[in-house]
Amino acid sequence: MTLANSYRARRAGGFTLIELLVVIAIIAVLIALLLPAVQAAREAARRAQCTNNLKQLGLALANYESSTGTYPQSYSQVDPGNTNASDSGWGCWSPHALLMPYYEQRNVYNTINFSITSDEGLCNGIQQTAAITRIASLLCPSSPLPIGTYWGYNPPNTFPGNNYFASVGASFTPWTSSKPTGIFSIIPIPSQGGGLAIGVRDIVDGTSNTVCFGEWRTGDFNNAKLSIQDAINIRQNQVGNVGGWNDQASHAPFGGSASFQAVLNTCAGAAKGSLGTDNNKSQLGRSWVEGQFGWTLGTMILPPNPNYPNCNMEAWGGDMDAPGMYNLSSYHPGGANVAMADGSVRFLKSTTNMQTIWALGTRDNGEVLSSDSY
Repeated sequence: MTLANSYRARRAGGFTLIELLVVIAIIAVLIALLLPAVQAAREAARRAQCTNNLKQLGLALANYESSTGTYPQSYSQVDPGNTNASDSGWGCWSPHALLMPYYEQRNVYNTINFSITSDEGLCNGIQQTAAITRIASLLCPSSPLPIGTYWGYNPPNTFPGNNYFASVGASFTPWTSSKPTGIFSIIPIPSQGGGLAIGVRDIVDGTSNTVCFGEWRTGDFNNAKLSIQDAINIRQNQVGNVGGWNDQASHAPFGGSASFQAVLNTCAGAAKGSLGTDNNKSQLGRSWVEGQFGWTLGTMILPPNPNYPNCNMEAWGGDMDAPGMYNLSSYHPGGANVAMADGSVRFLKSTTNMQTIWALGTRDNGEVLSSDSY
């Protein structure tokens, strides 16, 4: 065999560099084409799980109402040695906590001491077992987990997170004294005669037309960054005639379109200046324990993922137990999930009309809605 023939024999079994590059390029193109489809399939699975989580909450609520004749509310208790308990939301027990036996969390429920306030457990670890427990059915798999920690615990414990708020309706104020328009509200402490008997009979608009739970993104826990889920504290309790602790005018249509637009503009205008300060409240949905705005209570005021930020009306700059709006948001493309009072789950588009959102949030305004409106 000549030298040339020997070279051709060895050459026949391999690939040239150009051939290898062509194959690699083809594989890269195929991956680029398939990756969006794989990501879409994964998001579809996550959205299906999120839908199932909300369905569990909706059915738990229906079962609770069937057993007790009323829906659970956020309520306060008295701290040990303290005869004056606030019903602002700080220290209240959430509807999520009361519903636990109805969505297969009886073991966690049994660790809670409901005879004292929820913040008593959060501040000094009295109810640490419950307060740090992450409950999978309260977490949307598309949303990141919270990264903050409770203060007062040694060692520090991470917030459990909560992606599903109980709706107070189209209202800036959740207290019974201001008569919120949704299913849920904050009531005075039971030991001092507080109570609220809202049941199916009070859902005049129909259980299939009234939102009980809505979805929001977990906060980014970074007050140096602006995000959809941030709550901007405007350092005042009221804008015009909208807001206020006991203001019954703070409901749809919120004292008129001009007044409502003033609130939106004020919150948006304060967003940039809130960066790096405690006016940028970035801890939305940090826990399922406490029954206050921003943790477990939210509003049906704006469509999902709005262009305007959430708003916190608190002149002294404390927590989120003040008038405000904490709206729908999600990582699902195009909108967010909500659970209706009949146990069904709907997907609300980000393009949904604002008046439709108000109508879905209220329980007794007599609105008639068709499913194609959202």
